[in-house]
Amino acid sequence: MQIPQLQAAAQRMRAYNILAIHCAGSGHPGGTLSIMDVTAALYCHVMRHDPAKPDWPERDRCVWSTGHKAPALYVALAQTGYCKMDDVVTGLRQFGSPFEGHPNGLKLQGVEVSTGSLGQGLGYCVGQALALKGRGSDARMFCMMGDGEQQEGSVWEAAMSAGHFKLDNLVAIIDVNGLQIDGPTKDVMNVEPLDRKYEAFGWKVMKIDGHDMQQIVDTFDQARAVKGQPVCILVATHKGKGVSFMEDKAGWHGIATTSREQLDQALADIGEPELTKEKVDQLLKQSADVKAKATRHCAGLMPKFSRDYWWNAQPGTMQVKMEPTRFGFGKAIERIGDDPRIVTLHADISGSIKIADFEAKHPERKNRVFSVGIAEQNMVSVACGLAREGLIPVGGTYGVFACGRNWDQWRTTACYGNLNVKMAGAHGGISVGRDGATHQALEEISILSILPNMHISVPCDSIETDKATEEIILKVTGPGYVRYAREGTPVVTRPDTPYKWGVANIIRFRGAQPEFPDAFETIPASDYAGENEDVAIIACGPAVAEAMRAAWILKEEAGLETRVINLHTVKPLDRDAIIAAMRQVGSVMTVEEHQTGGLGGLVAQVAACEKELDTPFKLDMIGIDDRFGQSADPWELMQYFGLTAEHIAKRAVKLIEKPSMAK
Repeated sequence: MQIPQLQAAAQRMRAYNILAIHCAGSGHPGGTLSIMDVTAALYCHVMRHDPAKPDWPERDRCVWSTGHKAPALYVALAQTGYCKMDDVVTGLRQFGSPFEGHPNGLKLQGVEVSTGSLGQGLGYCVGQALALKGRGSDARMFCMMGDGEQQEGSVWEAAMSAGHFKLDNLVAIIDVNGLQIDGPTKDVMNVEPLDRKYEAFGWKVMKIDGHDMQQIVDTFDQARAVKGQPVCILVATHKGKGVSFMEDKAGWHGIATTSREQLDQALADIGEPELTKEKVDQLLKQSADVKAKATRHCAGLMPKFSRDYWWNAQPGTMQVKMEPTRFGFGKAIERIGDDPRIVTLHADISGSIKIADFEAKHPERKNRVFSVGIAEQNMVSVACGLAREGLIPVGGTYGVFACGRNWDQWRTTACYGNLNVKMAGAHGGISVGRDGATHQALEEISILSILPNMHISVPCDSIETDKATEEIILKVTGPGYVRYAREGTPVVTRPDTPYKWGVANIIRFRGAQPEFPDAFETIPASDYAGENEDVAIIACGPAVAEAMRAAWILKEEAGLETRVINLHTVKPLDRDAIIAAMRQVGSVMTVEEHQTGGLGGLVAQVAACEKELDTPFKLDMIGIDDRFGQSADPWELMQYFGLTAEHIAKRAVKLIEKPSMAK
């Protein structure tokens, strides 16, 4: 394509990109719009590739290390023939679609590798570039990154190795729009001067205006001529480019347009003639149809009973309020924040995970807030240093990053040193929904519970999260982790519901009531003697609410009594409550919004190693069976993965060998 054609392609891609994000109801418009001119030039002019032969060995390859900008990649693939543009619009972040919240290389041709956790793409590119050179190929590697992403230490390990190996077949493209979720990059964690840093590692650095198509094309031509060193192109852009109310606004990093008026204004600003009102209406309807089909499919996977027991399905009875558990964390960190020992560490998603509630209404606390940027390993190391000096550092980020990227820091520095470091593992489980597998934390219990000195709490609702947060920060000495969800979770406890660290709660269904929590009695496990129940369901986190609803279903449909055990403290476990369930009930299930065996394996270990447990028992485990998540609404994923009360009730009947009541 020539320059006018490339400009037209970028305009078309911008328009479809913003429409796709609107239809999905979530996504990242700011960065996708900022990088669109470079993306159009790269896929429509610079790269050597062929949609008819997506695995052609001599193709140029582009890795999107900045995986949240996936919609820009998808419209580029559509523009060049790998898929249909309409399918991107109607399928983005939908259940079963290849256009996931972050790129999935196993589902969509043209995607080189699955990405989503920032800072990993450049190292991957170094490996591919080495392999291409080794076999004498002249194919080139391109790596798309963001400026905030440069806060990840792994980027600089990769940059050092690329310079060391003199990889002149590698081009790093950095979208320098100056904004990330928490605000200006220079304020969150300054990464400049990027040019001198990359040059120090042996790179050839070029700076361009990321919205000047001629300059973009010319710079890529110049990069091809560089020999003996990798090239880094620093692309100066405007976040939200092309949409008047989004440009240079950090708030539009990860929020879709919410109304037709906003969408129409955005499309008018972009000015793509192909997207007429009739075309937009058509795509909005098709998107709604795709969504409705997915909803019906997932709902159809649920066992059916004599009536609908879904949340708030029956007016006037068993009604429940929905509130994100993260709200409970925010309330607690604000309430206890006057303690001068508490300091917080922000890792760029502060508002979303509610850790910013610590200082939002208390400006006097801001001198106890430290932003470390997108740098989870450093966050734990810094927290350990603070803890060693008698402070109580509280960090927070998505669960996948809070426990995984920094596991060695947790192990060697925090836990081995038994330092008083606390971490909020936000957006645990599948509740992050449409962001997809890379952001759905399903492994934290397993990978953290194995660590000596670690303490773990997985509260069931926002009220219990409030209690657990205060407990683990102020009363537990040593490393501590609180896992909580993002989306609305049923509030199934009351402020006066018993809560004691390390002691499970026994929850018994007593009969339907207008308010769901009032239908249950909660007793500390240490005070409970047993009622000859038919089945025991051991759960933690949001799975507790589903276990409670399963107890209701089992009583109403089959006359079965259920002992629900809320293991809100996962480490240390309430071993006595587990052994009592095995001995007194015999038929026991574990339920977790986690890889099967995280909680279940810990429970099984307790039972298997109890020398005095001579009573036969049966154990079943419900969780996500050795799979990654996918993009969809959280409730669709609960139904798809079999984590709902309906699935639990059906499995419980099978476990205790009663006649099936489910169709």
